[in-house]
Amino acid sequence: MKLGGYILLLLLCVSGLYGCGRTGVVGGGRSVDIYYLNKDETGIESETYTLQKEGVDAQIQELLQVMAEAPEDADNKTVLGGSAVVLEVGREEAQVILTMDEGYRSLNPATEVLTRAALVRTLTQIDGVDFVSMKVRNDPLTDRSGNPIGIMEASMFIDNAGDEINAYERVRLTLYFTDQSGTRLVEAARSVVYNTNISMEKLVVEQLIKGPNNEEMFPTINPETKVISVTVKDGICYVNLSESFLNPMTNATAEVTIYSITNSLVELSNVNKVQISINGDTEGTFREKFPLSTIYERNLELID
Repeated sequence: MKLGGYILLLLLCVSGLYGCGRTGVVGGGRSVDIYYLNKDETGIESETYTLQKEGVDAQIQELLQVMAEAPEDADNKTVLGGSAVVLEVGREEAQVILTMDEGYRSLNPATEVLTRAALVRTLTQIDGVDFVSMKVRNDPLTDRSGNPIGIMEASMFIDNAGDEINAYERVRLTLYFTDQSGTRLVEAARSVVYNTNISMEKLVVEQLIKGPNNEEMFPTINPETKVISVTVKDGICYVNLSESFLNPMTNATAEVTIYSITNSLVELSNVNKVQISINGDTEGTFREKFPLSTIYERNLELID
């Protein structure tokens, strides 16, 4: 379904036929976040915006137009304009398809990923939009290695707030969640674009806490759990979590929770064993069954 060119949208705004202001509610009335580059182009920042239009297609065009305007915070930068120009917008059910101008290829790799992150995070807030894909003219968008980027969702872009970004990369993780009974582990493959300042081990734990992406799997860790630190020494991964980890909020058994973490981390080439601590303390037991002082190894018997 063609939604019209980006240039046409600009003309509509200039002629007053399209309500592009940031204030006043015409139809939508729901607040969303518009994402921009920060002043150093090392991360993305958000500004709150109230949707004025109703309908998926109208709101897609509305948000793209707002993203092309100057941010309210003068330190932020728009991701659209210059080399990043949207030529055409399409939609296939829950997927928005953006066709970019040839100049998009000239963006440096870090800025390009941040641009994608801003577009995906902004547009997927619209009810009815779950995914975004991008093309450069007629060619699929590719990464630095020439691999097609494919369909993107907001969860693929991981923040590392407070740290300067060196680079973003895509990685495929093997995670273990649980089945409906809470007594078995189920393997899940997850593709994530992440900031290389964050360790792979911490990324795995954070993704486990975030939970599964489909309704056939179930979480194993209390979602309120915070990751204090994750380190690796001599093949042992030391995972230090907040005390919320001790409070079960899922039906996963204690054993499944322990080995959800262990099995997921041992999938990494540099990890052979795992020890879990709470606020740095390895005294006590997890749900009165699994000593925190124990160093756990992979358990294949729990995997379906």
